[in-house]
Amino acid sequence: QKCIAIFALLCCFAVLVALIFSSVDIWGDDEDGITEDNCSRDCIVLVENIPDDLFLPVTGRTHLPLSAGFHTLLDQAKHSVEVVSPVWDLNSWDLETMPSTAKQGQLLFQRLLNLKSRGVKLKIASSLTNSAELKTLAAHAEVHFVNMTALTRGGLHSSFIIVDRKHIYIGSADMDWRSLSKRKELGVVVYNCSCLALDFHRVFSFYWQLHERDYIPSIWSKRVTALYGKNDALELQLNASHATVYTSPEVLCPKDRTRDVEAIYQVVQSAKTFIFISVTDYLPLVNRRFRGTSVTYWSPIDEVIREAVVLRGVRVRLLISFWKKTHPLTFNFATSLKSLCMQLHNCSLEVRFFSHREQNDDIQHGLNHNKYMVTDNALYINHDWVGSDFAVNAGVGLVVQMNNSLKDRGATILEHVKAAFERDWRSRYAKSLQGSKDHQGKYRNLQQVKIHTETKE
Repeated sequence: QKCIAIFALLCCFAVLVALIFSSVDIWGDDEDGITEDNCSRDCIVLVENIPDDLFLPVTGRTHLPLSAGFHTLLDQAKHSVEVVSPVWDLNSWDLETMPSTAKQGQLLFQRLLNLKSRGVKLKIASSLTNSAELKTLAAHAEVHFVNMTALTRGGLHSSFIIVDRKHIYIGSADMDWRSLSKRKELGVVVYNCSCLALDFHRVFSFYWQLHERDYIPSIWSKRVTALYGKNDALELQLNASHATVYTSPEVLCPKDRTRDVEAIYQVVQSAKTFIFISVTDYLPLVNRRFRGTSVTYWSPIDEVIREAVVLRGVRVRLLISFWKKTHPLTFNFATSLKSLCMQLHNCSLEVRFFSHREQNDDIQHGLNHNKYMVTDNALYINHDWVGSDFAVNAGVGLVVQMNNSLKDRGATILEHVKAAFERDWRSRYAKSLQGSKDHQGKYRNLQQVKIHTETKE
């Protein structure tokens, strides 16, 4: 009987050890080689893609083109490139029929294929199961599938690149030829910052561990926990700025990792004078598909904006893309926000829609695909403000918080992003919404919504 009891205990111990190590991914001892030199550098650059047929006011600032930012990152690669993207459509055109606008995607795809010949290891995490491009890349790279349908009934909407665990990109652009040509995109590239890159790598490591699993481990590996949180932010040498990585949804937030929605709370609540928001979609609803479809109101971000405007007198501008996939209820929520300041002094909330022509081939010409918020002291990037993106879809956001005590900060990344927002806001594509309503107070068909240009300030 004693032997049986000892054997049972040994079996239980073996199972426990197996469970622990099944959730651990060993990356090597050099991962945590962090020093002051590689954590504090003036290293952040704004990158944009502005389509040729989108005519925006000249602001005096020229930002690094997105395609150049991607190629610069790949030029830096010596050991590894890790990529997460919700879309893979760089190479969907045949060389003979390819329009000139798609060639940047083809070139980037070839650069990714050629990494192996340079001795650079390419790793990709994706929730796409039927991507022809990923099947092609799998012959030259390691591709791990994350079964988001089983995990959260959502999708993997994160979009970032890590190079050698030293350089990163995060922004609105996907691995899609449209992002490099026909869509308006904005993001940041951070060079030679191992601390921040390592924190992004830990998010990637977590996705990597979920390869073909249909459950989330209850025991988190140390290799995926957050290095920095909102109360322990990384301090960079960007005029004493702080940078923090956030993730969503809650079930995909390992120990010490703060949720994206809490990051937005923090940025909005710390704003003193203004909040400028540019998103593709604004929709405080959660759409859940499980044994049917249920739609529920998701209030957190809507409420924090109202609190900032009405109770603290912060000036808010919301720039939303108007395109064929815009949900009709977006206009109702926008109207509700605008009505807050009726007959109120010291209250300013403006909503405009960025509208440009679209074609029937789903190329999305001129779509404003930006996903960011900038305030007088912080920058948040990279999420659409749709309830489902925070509740069920996996995403990653970056917050750069400036030190309010500095009086002369010069041309910071915040100033660059603020200038980009104001350029778009004052462009001829930024329009206010006027909708005709029927007797029940509901908007008619989306095609009947009328848009007219506001008087420019």
